[in-house]
Amino acid sequence: MFCPKCGGQNPDEGKFCRSCGTDLGNLSKALAPQPQQLLNHKGKPIHLEGAMKKLFTGIAFLIVTIALAFSQAGRGWWFWMLIPAFGMIGTGIAQYMQIKQAGKGQPAYTPTPVQNALGSSPDPALPQAQTEWVSPESKYKTGDLVPPSVTENTTRKLEHDSEGQTMALPKE
Repeated sequence: MFCPKCGGQNPDEGKFCRSCGTDLGNLSKALAPQPQQLLNHKGKPIHLEGAMKKLFTGIAFLIVTIALAFSQAGRGWWFWMLIPAFGMIGTGIAQYMQIKQAGKGQPAYTPTPVQNALGSSPDPALPQAQTEWVSPESKYKTGDLVPPSVTENTTRKLEHDSEGQTMALPKE
């Protein structure tokens, strides 16, 4: 391992740099291989208990939906209960499959967090985000369209004293 401060070479299990004495404990922890944690689409960790909970909650919704379909209480709206039922069942099965694939050593889905909303885009096919504002140039000269000032014409009619100061309107 190389020291990030001076660039000196040190053993991988070293705690301090041999050249400059910089603490390398955090660096060795960061370079150590970390076990890959499975994450869902929101970035939260996936556990087997959570996957089973979603699966059985979805099955419970399905049972309640079937009961409402055959009773008078759910007349007209029972089929809307199928949406959360199948959603939870699908999520539970997907998370269970991810856990099993990770146990076999197969690559699993891990969402890539967006580093910076204004910085580099996560997809290289997309253009880079614009970081500074560029004012558009107009082909019209707005100064030509602005009428002359109202006060400019009215102040011309005021009397001026010997120093050029305006005094009052002329008496007519």
